[in-house]
Amino acid sequence: MIEVSPAHFEELVAEALEAVPAELVVLVDNVIFVIEEEGPDDDPDLLGLYEGVALTERDSAYAGSLPDRITIYRNPTLRICDTYDDVVEEVNITVVHEIAHHFGIDDDRLHELGYD
Repeated sequence: MIEVSPAHFEELVAEALEAVPAELVVLVDNVIFVIEEEGPDDDPDLLGLYEGVALTERDSAYAGSLPDRITIYRNPTLRICDTYDDVVEEVNITVVHEIAHHFGIDDDRLHELGYD
């Protein structure tokens, strides 16, 4: 497994967020980003997870809700990567993938777009 410190991995996630076009970032609403070391027990190889109510599904009942949460999992990402460049690419893909879920884009459509 390639080594990337937790602090540096956090920087890579921040850089991936900075690379998202500004016109999309301003539409991200009520979301926090979290980095965890391991995926959930029921899916330990998971790279990222969006938990919340997608923008396309929100209605007036959403007002006052706790923030949605996007989690990026460090060790599962590092386990599938062979090089540092692979880590950078996978973090970028995962961040975009989870933000897309926030916008209501499902996995099938993301697969069609090349975000596996």
